[in-house]
Amino acid sequence: MNNSYLNNSSFPGTPIYSGNIPTPNQTTAPGSMKEYIPDEQSYIENILRVNKGKKVSVYQSFADAGEWKDRIFTGIIEQSGRDHIILSDPTTGNWYLLLMIYVDFIKFDEEINTVEQFYPSKG
Repeated sequence: MNNSYLNNSSFPGTPIYSGNIPTPNQTTAPGSMKEYIPDEQSYIENILRVNKGKKVSVYQSFADAGEWKDRIFTGIIEQSGRDHIILSDPTTGNWYLLLMIYVDFIKFDEEINTVEQFYPSKG
């Protein structure tokens, strides 16, 4: 029997570190995500985190679905993680937990906040 997980000090779900800054995940809840996003990690989840509170339309496709093949979910970004986005729709009172695996693209109704370290400087 393979007990590699039992003898491994790095158990699945353990935060990944970049330098001295832990990579944000579902178990961390810092006050300002801009302070904790590692420079080299320009991931969708991090871009969504620095745009928390903005209205978006999330376009998703479900390949094997008949009736719900392509859907658009509109709402306010409440949270995001490596595998999900949580939206609230103030017009209907609905909340959505959307899986990233189905995201085609995300449309913002206003300018997208970015973290400058993600992008090479314009010289």
